[in-house]
Amino acid sequence: MSVAVVTDSTSDLSPALCAQYGVTSVPLYVLFDGKMHKDGLEITPEALFTGLKAGKKTPSTSQPSPAEFTEVYARALETADHVLSIHISGQLSGTVGSARLAAQEFGDRVTVVDTRTVSMGLGLRVIRAAQRLQEGKAVPEIVAELDRLAGLGSIRFTVETLEFLKLNGRIGGGAALLGGLLNIKPILIVRDGRVESGGRARGQKKAIQDIVDATRKYIVGHGRCRLAFVRTDGGQANVDELRAGLAGLDFEDMGDHAFGTVIATHAGPGTYGVVMEPLNA
Repeated sequence: MSVAVVTDSTSDLSPALCAQYGVTSVPLYVLFDGKMHKDGLEITPEALFTGLKAGKKTPSTSQPSPAEFTEVYARALETADHVLSIHISGQLSGTVGSARLAAQEFGDRVTVVDTRTVSMGLGLRVIRAAQRLQEGKAVPEIVAELDRLAGLGSIRFTVETLEFLKLNGRIGGGAALLGGLLNIKPILIVRDGRVESGGRARGQKKAIQDIVDATRKYIVGHGRCRLAFVRTDGGQANVDELRAGLAGLDFEDMGDHAFGTVIATHAGPGTYGVVMEPLNA
């Protein structure tokens, strides 16, 4: 049975990776400067941050419609027997809900998976699914593996400024002001499909060390892992320090990946972190 893999743009998979693994990515939307832009196709994080610095209003984001998924599924099923559609946590976006509504039109020919994660946490699951299909695994086996990974994978990251969290309603203005004055870097994690606090660090160096220490502990606890390093504009130097801090550990390095515009809208410039996933689940 031939299977087509579909995801959404919050996977932060580059066009090259999508092409390499035969994945179709459905874009979310960013409403900015009075226009609705397709994530990854019509707007970049750099253009977003430049516009915000120039005084433009804070953007908002929205999911694809069921009709857009219906179109993608119908096209995929012209040549494939089945579609495996893998998406951002339903607690962070309505995207998986749109996908499930669309899937109802195709009976049992479309399987939709809520990964309970985001960004390259989602991206690594998509890559794994594509690899398992290449190995000849059946869709139910792959879905079971993805479900196990939902409780095992981890993302740990920090932001350059609390301002974007404030603008998007994640924290109050007083907390953002206090954090800026004290140079507090919040440590954030993705757990059970939600973004939660993982602590805080005083200054950039301590934030980097926190993420390095947590990643080392994760690898010790889970055995050989895949790691993906993620960032927005301005975060590359910190990603380089993270990788250097993990030298000597046994992990599969899945490379550096830029956040797409939807994720960058909520995180802001200078955000960076590590996505962790055990190789055996």
